[in-house]
Amino acid sequence: MILLASTVSGSIPVNQLINSSKQRPSSRSCVVNSAVAMTNEVKRSCEFYDMHKELIPYAEAWSWQKDIVKKRKELIEREKDCSDTLIILQHHPVYTLGTRSSEAYLNFSMKNAPINVYRTERGGEVTYHGPGQLVMYPIINLRYHKMDLHWYLRALEEVVIRVLSSTFFIKASRIEGLTGVWVDQKLAAIGIKVSQWIAYHGLALNVATDLTAFGQIVPCGIQDRQVGSIKGLLQEHVSSNRRGAESKYDIDDNQLIDITHKSLVQEFCKIFQVHLRHKPIPAGIAWERPEVLHSITEKGD
Repeated sequence: MILLASTVSGSIPVNQLINSSKQRPSSRSCVVNSAVAMTNEVKRSCEFYDMHKELIPYAEAWSWQKDIVKKRKELIEREKDCSDTLIILQHHPVYTLGTRSSEAYLNFSMKNAPINVYRTERGGEVTYHGPGQLVMYPIINLRYHKMDLHWYLRALEEVVIRVLSSTFFIKASRIEGLTGVWVDQKLAAIGIKVSQWIAYHGLALNVATDLTAFGQIVPCGIQDRQVGSIKGLLQEHVSSNRRGAESKYDIDDNQLIDITHKSLVQEFCKIFQVHLRHKPIPAGIAWERPEVLHSITEKGD
């Protein structure tokens, strides 16, 4: 079932709803609901690096995560681990592969890649990151939550499912046997690495992403399913309800990113029972506003 809010250019009102049923929810949702209820009642502290309006090079964010994990392990050894970490940002255009990803899912030669490609230690197949996509990197000590990787993946999916439902009235679901969040199309990809019960990497949600880059790969190695975005779904709804009008409507990307970001943070805190401590962007992390990248890209073309 898809429930989409009526959309007007530049704003996202949620007072008018429609129904169109296509996707059947997976039975796994009950696993998450019961597991989330088992999380600690006492909220755990979580350092929060909020860079949702910034473009961060993938290699820097990846290195930063590994550095945090290393320090967290040292704290665990001294029994001084007292907080988790949450990083939210956008990336410059990049393709990433999981540790066992097949290059057969790349529609180009690695020697002639259109953009940077990184093979990482996370699970899953190839995916794309770029402007307009919110990437959430929780660095979580599962000893303080639930030492169950299945639960953790379902909990990350639940964060996105609740965001889409509560904020945009989009009914998303899981698909049995596949990781991610779906509304006919795949809206969110999830890939994690867990070392000594410390989880890192995370999820990527297509908000206002240019989806053309996904055409260069087989996203997540799934041949028969398409990738979508929140903006695309909203535009599709507006278009289908304005017969004879223009098929493309201008939805403000920045507003959409801000609204989605706020909801992601709220739902993450509810599911993982953490309270956030805002931290400044660390010195040495290179970042850029998405608008700047867009102008450079246009000139380069």
